[in-house]
Amino acid sequence: MSWFSLLFGPTGWGPLLLKGTVITVLLSLTTVPFGFGGGLLLAVLKLSNNRAVRIACDAYTTFFRGIPDLLSLFIVYFGLQSLLNLSAQVFGDAWRIEMNAFIAGVIALSVVVAAYSSEVWVASLKAVPVGQSEAAKSLGLHPKQVFFLIVLPQLGRVALPGLGNIWTILVKDTSLISTLAVMDLLRASSEASRATTRPLLFYSAAAAIYLIFSIVSGVGQAYLERRSNQGYA
Repeated sequence: MSWFSLLFGPTGWGPLLLKGTVITVLLSLTTVPFGFGGGLLLAVLKLSNNRAVRIACDAYTTFFRGIPDLLSLFIVYFGLQSLLNLSAQVFGDAWRIEMNAFIAGVIALSVVVAAYSSEVWVASLKAVPVGQSEAAKSLGLHPKQVFFLIVLPQLGRVALPGLGNIWTILVKDTSLISTLAVMDLLRASSEASRATTRPLLFYSAAAAIYLIFSIVSGVGQAYLERRSNQGYA
Protein backbone atom coordinates (compact mmCIF):
# COMPACT_ATOMS: atom_id res chain seq x y z
CA MET A 1 0.00 0.00 0.00
CA SER A 2 1.13 3.56 -0.67
CA TRP A 3 1.79 5.98 2.14
CA PHE A 4 -1.30 7.97 1.15
CA SER A 5 -3.54 4.90 1.47
CA LEU A 6 -1.99 3.98 4.81
CA LEU A 7 -2.78 7.42 6.15
CA PHE A 8 -5.93 8.56 4.36
CA GLY A 9 -7.38 5.46 2.71
CA PRO A 10 -10.66 3.77 3.75
CA THR A 11 -8.73 1.44 6.06
CA GLY A 12 -5.97 3.93 6.78
CA TRP A 13 -4.64 4.93 10.17
CA GLY A 14 -5.41 8.62 9.82
CA PRO A 15 -8.44 8.54 12.18
CA LEU A 16 -6.36 6.90 14.91
CA LEU A 17 -3.63 9.53 14.51
CA LEU A 18 -6.31 12.22 14.64
CA LYS A 19 -7.70 10.74 17.85
CA GLY A 20 -4.20 10.67 19.32
CA THR A 21 -3.67 14.29 18.31
CA VAL A 22 -6.90 15.30 20.07
CA ILE A 23 -5.81 13.48 23.24
CA THR A 24 -2.43 15.23 23.12
CA VAL A 25 -4.05 18.66 22.75
CA LEU A 26 -6.58 17.97 25.53
CA LEU A 27 -3.83 16.77 27.85
CA SER A 28 -1.75 19.88 27.20
CA LEU A 29 -4.64 22.32 27.63
CA THR A 30 -5.89 20.58 30.78
CA THR A 31 -2.44 20.69 32.35
CA VAL A 32 -1.81 24.40 31.72
CA PRO A 33 -4.14 25.98 34.34
CA PHE A 34 -3.02 23.57 37.05
CA GLY A 35 0.68 23.73 36.16
CA PHE A 36 0.95 27.50 35.68
CA GLY A 37 -1.45 28.21 38.55
CA GLY A 38 0.48 25.91 40.87
CA GLY A 39 3.73 27.53 39.76
CA LEU A 40 2.40 30.98 40.61
CA LEU A 41 1.33 29.78 44.05
CA LEU A 42 4.77 28.26 44.60
CA ALA A 43 6.42 31.52 43.53
CA VAL A 44 4.38 33.55 46.01
CA LEU A 45 5.24 31.10 48.79
CA LYS A 46 8.93 31.20 47.85
CA LEU A 47 8.91 34.94 48.45
CA SER A 48 7.09 34.68 51.78
CA ASN A 49 8.64 35.69 55.10
CA ASN A 50 8.26 32.17 56.51
CA ARG A 51 11.61 30.40 56.20
CA ALA A 52 10.12 26.89 56.59
CA VAL A 53 7.68 27.54 53.76
CA ARG A 54 10.47 28.81 51.50
CA ILE A 55 12.61 25.75 52.23
CA ALA A 56 9.71 23.37 51.54
CA CYS A 57 8.91 25.06 48.22
CA ASP A 58 12.56 25.08 47.17
CA ALA A 59 12.82 21.37 48.06
CA TYR A 60 9.74 20.61 45.96
CA THR A 61 11.11 22.52 42.98
CA THR A 62 14.56 20.95 43.28
CA PHE A 63 13.12 17.43 43.48
CA PHE A 64 10.80 17.58 40.48
CA ARG A 65 13.26 19.55 38.34
CA GLY A 66 16.02 17.11 39.24
CA ILE A 67 14.34 13.81 38.29
CA PRO A 68 13.20 12.68 34.81
CA ASP A 69 9.66 13.65 33.89
CA LEU A 70 8.86 10.01 33.12
CA LEU A 71 9.82 9.08 36.67
CA SER A 72 7.52 11.82 37.99
CA LEU A 73 4.71 10.28 35.95
CA PHE A 74 5.33 6.83 37.43
CA ILE A 75 5.58 8.22 40.97
CA VAL A 76 2.22 9.98 40.62
CA TYR A 77 0.48 7.12 38.81
CA PHE A 78 1.60 4.28 41.07
CA GLY A 79 2.07 6.37 44.22
CA LEU A 80 -1.41 7.90 44.19
CA GLN A 81 -2.98 4.54 43.43
CA SER A 82 -1.19 2.99 46.41
CA LEU A 83 -2.21 5.89 48.61
CA LEU A 84 -5.87 5.66 47.55
CA ASN A 85 -5.94 1.90 48.07
CA LEU A 86 -4.30 2.26 51.47
CA SER A 87 -6.90 4.85 52.44
CA ALA A 88 -9.67 2.51 51.29
CA GLN A 89 -8.26 -0.27 53.49
CA VAL A 90 -8.07 2.04 56.48
CA PHE A 91 -11.78 2.84 56.11
CA GLY A 92 -12.64 -0.86 55.72
CA ASP A 93 -13.26 -0.98 51.98
CA ALA A 94 -11.95 -4.10 50.24
CA TRP A 95 -12.24 -2.84 46.67
CA ARG A 96 -9.19 -1.76 44.68
CA ILE A 97 -8.95 1.66 43.02
CA GLU A 98 -7.61 1.91 39.49
CA MET A 99 -6.49 5.44 38.70
CA ASN A 100 -7.39 6.82 35.29
CA ALA A 101 -4.20 7.11 33.24
CA PHE A 102 -5.26 10.40 31.63
CA ILE A 103 -5.91 11.99 35.04
CA ALA A 104 -2.59 10.62 36.30
CA GLY A 105 -0.88 12.22 33.31
CA VAL A 106 -2.53 15.58 33.99
CA ILE A 107 -1.51 15.47 37.65
CA ALA A 108 2.06 14.38 36.93
CA LEU A 109 2.63 16.94 34.19
CA SER A 110 1.00 19.66 36.33
CA VAL A 111 3.39 18.85 39.16
CA VAL A 112 6.39 19.12 36.86
CA VAL A 113 5.16 22.25 35.05
CA ALA A 114 4.48 23.92 38.40
CA ALA A 115 8.06 23.25 39.48
CA TYR A 116 9.53 24.77 36.30
CA SER A 117 7.10 27.67 35.94
CA SER A 118 7.58 28.72 39.56
CA GLU A 119 11.06 29.97 38.67
CA VAL A 120 9.61 32.05 35.84
CA TRP A 121 6.96 33.49 38.15
CA VAL A 122 9.54 34.31 40.84
CA ALA A 123 11.62 36.29 38.35
CA SER A 124 8.48 38.05 37.09
CA LEU A 125 7.37 38.97 40.60
CA LYS A 126 10.78 40.45 41.32
CA ALA A 127 10.64 42.41 38.04
CA VAL A 128 7.57 44.39 39.15
CA PRO A 129 8.87 47.57 40.85
CA VAL A 130 8.41 47.44 44.61
CA GLY A 131 7.40 51.10 44.60
CA GLN A 132 4.12 50.23 42.91
CA SER A 133 3.09 47.89 45.70
CA GLU A 134 4.17 50.41 48.33
CA ALA A 135 2.19 53.16 46.61
CA ALA A 136 -0.90 50.96 46.48
CA LYS A 137 -0.58 50.11 50.17
CA SER A 138 -0.21 53.79 51.02
CA LEU A 139 -3.57 54.35 49.31
CA GLY A 140 -5.15 51.90 51.74
CA LEU A 141 -5.44 48.86 49.47
CA HIS A 142 -5.50 45.46 51.12
CA PRO A 143 -2.51 43.18 50.32
CA LYS A 144 -4.81 40.91 48.29
CA GLN A 145 -6.03 43.91 46.31
CA VAL A 146 -2.44 45.00 45.74
CA PHE A 147 -1.56 41.58 44.34
CA PHE A 148 -4.60 41.05 42.13
CA LEU A 149 -5.07 44.64 40.95
CA ILE A 150 -1.49 45.95 40.73
CA VAL A 151 1.02 43.09 40.58
CA LEU A 152 -0.80 40.26 38.79
CA PRO A 153 -1.81 42.25 35.67
CA GLN A 154 1.86 43.08 35.06
CA LEU A 155 3.19 39.55 35.50
CA GLY A 156 1.93 38.21 32.19
CA ARG A 157 4.06 40.56 30.09
CA VAL A 158 7.24 39.60 31.93
CA ALA A 159 6.50 35.89 32.34
CA LEU A 160 5.14 35.24 28.84
CA PRO A 161 8.44 34.32 27.12
CA GLY A 162 9.39 31.82 29.81
CA LEU A 163 5.90 30.35 30.06
CA GLY A 164 5.76 30.04 26.28
CA ASN A 165 8.91 27.93 26.31
CA ILE A 166 7.49 25.72 29.06
CA TRP A 167 4.29 25.29 27.03
CA THR A 168 6.29 24.08 24.04
CA ILE A 169 8.13 21.58 26.23
CA LEU A 170 4.83 20.47 27.78
CA VAL A 171 3.32 19.63 24.38
CA LYS A 172 6.27 17.35 23.66
CA ASP A 173 6.29 15.84 27.16
CA THR A 174 2.71 14.67 26.74
CA SER A 175 4.20 11.80 24.73
CA LEU A 176 5.30 10.29 28.04
CA ILE A 177 1.72 9.34 28.82
CA SER A 178 1.93 6.73 26.06
CA THR A 179 3.78 4.54 28.58
CA LEU A 180 0.48 4.29 30.51
CA ALA A 181 -1.33 2.94 27.42
CA VAL A 182 -3.18 6.20 26.75
CA MET A 183 -3.88 6.56 23.03
CA ASP A 184 -2.07 9.86 22.51
CA LEU A 185 -0.31 10.83 19.30
CA LEU A 186 2.87 8.85 20.01
CA ARG A 187 0.94 5.77 21.12
CA ALA A 188 -1.24 5.91 18.01
CA SER A 189 1.87 6.17 15.83
CA SER A 190 3.41 3.19 17.59
CA GLU A 191 0.28 1.08 17.11
CA ALA A 192 0.13 1.97 13.42
CA SER A 193 3.82 1.29 12.85
CA ARG A 194 3.63 -2.14 14.51
CA ALA A 195 0.55 -3.14 12.54
CA THR A 196 1.92 -2.03 9.16
CA THR A 197 5.68 -2.49 9.72
CA ARG A 198 6.10 1.07 8.40
CA PRO A 199 7.59 2.83 11.46
CA LEU A 200 9.37 5.55 9.49
CA LEU A 201 6.11 6.69 7.88
CA PHE A 202 4.05 6.97 11.05
CA TYR A 203 6.78 8.33 13.29
CA SER A 204 7.53 10.93 10.64
CA ALA A 205 3.84 11.84 10.58
CA ALA A 206 3.87 12.21 14.37
CA ALA A 207 7.01 14.34 14.18
CA ALA A 208 5.35 16.57 11.59
CA ILE A 209 2.30 17.07 13.81
CA TYR A 210 4.45 17.92 16.84
CA LEU A 211 6.43 20.33 14.68
CA ILE A 212 3.22 22.02 13.53
CA PHE A 213 2.18 22.41 17.16
CA SER A 214 5.52 24.03 17.96
CA ILE A 215 5.33 26.43 15.01
CA VAL A 216 1.74 27.46 15.79
CA SER A 217 2.65 27.91 19.46
CA GLY A 218 5.64 30.07 18.49
CA VAL A 219 3.50 32.27 16.25
CA GLY A 220 0.86 32.62 18.96
CA GLN A 221 3.49 33.44 21.57
CA ALA A 222 5.05 36.11 19.35
CA TYR A 223 1.63 37.68 18.82
CA LEU A 224 0.85 37.73 22.54
CA GLU A 225 4.25 39.23 23.32
CA ARG A 226 3.68 42.01 20.80
CA ARG A 227 0.26 42.75 22.29
CA SER A 228 1.50 42.70 25.87
CA ASN A 229 4.47 44.96 25.10
CA GLN A 230 2.44 47.68 23.42
CA GLY A 231 3.20 50.96 25.13
CA TYR A 232 6.54 49.75 26.52
CA ALA A 233 9.85 50.95 25.16
